[in-house]
Amino acid sequence: MKHRYLKNVATLQVDESKCVGCGVCTEVCPHEVLELSMKKVQIRDRDACMECGACAMNCSFGAITVKAGVGCAYAIIKGSLTGSEPTCDCCSGKPC
Repeated sequence: MKHRYLKNVATLQVDESKCVGCGVCTEVCPHEVLELSMKKVQIRDRDACMECGACAMNCSFGAITVKAGVGCAYAIIKGSLTGSEPTCDCCSGKPC
């Protein structure tokens, strides 16, 4: 089953000029958001990104950035686990 989060809200960014095509980011991504194409990483499915930060944390070349733990997906998951209203940066600290 493919996990889906909120559309067009993930903070994931790729700087292809810094990518050396090692593929580590594709190996650590739990939802196959990234793929290698022509020896460079590409975002395959941005809306599947849960902003965990594993890709950026494991990129030795600084080609990937993501604001791990601050996105809408994180807010929804945290709200569900704690029984609270989900709040994220895009909603100015208010429930989404």
